Amino acid sequence: MTEVTGKADFKVGDDTYQTWYKIVGDLTSGAHPLIVLHGGPGISHEYMTPLAEIHNKCNIPVVFYDQIGIGKSFFEGVADKPKVFWTVDLFMDELDNLVTHLGVQNGFALLGHSWGGMLGAHYASHRHPVGLKHLVISSGAPSMALWEQSTHKLLKALPADVRETIERHEKEGTTDSPEYEKMVGIFFEKHVCKSPWPKVMETSFAAMIQHPTVYHTMTGPSEFTITGTLKSWSCLDQIHTITAPTLLTNGVMDEAQDVCVSPFFQRIPHVKWAQFSQRHAPFLEEEDQARYFQVVADFLTYA
Repeated sequence: MTEVTGKADFKVGDDTYQTWYKIVGDLTSGAHPLIVLHGGPGISHEYMTPLAEIHNKCNIPVVFYDQIGIGKSFFEGVADKPKVFWTVDLFMDELDNLVTHLGVQNGFALLGHSWGGMLGAHYASHRHPVGLKHLVISSGAPSMALWEQSTHKLLKALPADVRETIERHEKEGTTDSPEYEKMVGIFFEKHVCKSPWPKVMETSFAAMIQHPTVYHTMTGPSEFTITGTLKSWSCLDQIHTITAPTLLTNGVMDEAQDVCVSPFFQRIPHVKWAQFSQRHAPFLEEEDQARYFQVVADFLTYA
């Protein structure tokens, strides 16, 4: 299995940034590559790297990258950027730029997880790239309102002391409290990824903790109450225009509950929905990992 890393210059106004990427496999093989969109915004790509198994299964090149502002695409001055810099359009422009840089604009697939699924859905429904052959939306939502609806439902189902502590700290603006972080950890273990976290998951979240600007600006400090620039984001009114065959996935215990996924299923013309038994990242869960890889591989090969 060959791996190649590189950086794509990405010009925004008068400034040029660099998007770091890694290719697993050979882009000249003739197979449409799968480009992986990580979550966050602002959580680095490492936790998605088990998806290299897709290359092993069906010899499809897999491209990982860090969106600018995080991980290997971090740049000095991130924290000085105004809020208006961090937009969905920025990240769609970056994706367009990467696709062109790699020379795959005539044929590629996208797999987006969580925020990456939201970005992928917005990109497919607003830019309609002619080369997009397949779209995989894993544990995403077509609007932040639906995401909040899902996480609030799960929050209410937590033990009273956990829920009340989370709500109190959010109301008081003390989400940096160790007590708050401990309670959120209980939610994460139940609905995001079981403990102990895989090393790749720890690496991605450590990158966000070290450089929190993108996550805090676009989402805010909370999974439950979005206060950042994505607060009013939605692509609900456009998802019916997605023409690429689409695979939706979520987990029974996922923080992206069915309320997040079902509008995609109801409105996208060519769509399949696969549900897994565990949490937010089935590609990291022993119970779901093998089936997840197979479902995605089959979709990319036969859909």
